[in-house]
Amino acid sequence: MSNYHFITHWQMDATCEEVYRTLEKVEDLPRWWPSVYLDVKVLEKGQAGGVGKLVDLYTKGWLPYKLRWQFKVIETDFPKGFTLTVTGDFNGIGVWTFRPAENGKCDVIYDWRISAEKPLLKKMSWLLRPIFSANHEWAMRQGMESLRLELLRNKAKTAEALSEIQAPPAPTFTSPFFAKSKNKILTG
Repeated sequence: MSNYHFITHWQMDATCEEVYRTLEKVEDLPRWWPSVYLDVKVLEKGQAGGVGKLVDLYTKGWLPYKLRWQFKVIETDFPKGFTLTVTGDFNGIGVWTFRPAENGKCDVIYDWRISAEKPLLKKMSWLLRPIFSANHEWAMRQGMESLRLELLRNKAKTAEALSEIQAPPAPTFTSPFFAKSKNKILTG
């Protein structure tokens, strides 16, 4: 009952290589996708190309709960995509696929098949599945906008051009009660 399957589709004004390279730099996620990624730590770099990379993540969506999870890259196919296994508050698999679109853009597809393991999510999925699903959809909309802005920043040729690009969407519930301090993470 706590299983979820989401397929997200974005179209980015970039090459597949640019999208791949941006997403593979996971340590940058809190900077350019701060509405969802609060903290990211690469625990193991993995092999050349990224297979075996192990990453610890602290994330949130629109709702006022946070998630701690890890992913491990199990397959890469530059610039077509990569596959992750997920453990922690989620267990499952995520597959990022990048394809050139006919209009010169990049089609980005994220296939996310998980089971919720965080007690709140696991126990309440039977009742709150639509709200939890809407929370995921919100997070991915923020990701689409954040990635669009990061790709623009990566292409900016001058400091002036860079300064004209707006900041990415901020996290919700940013009161001190939900904030991250320098020494520990406060949970609500």
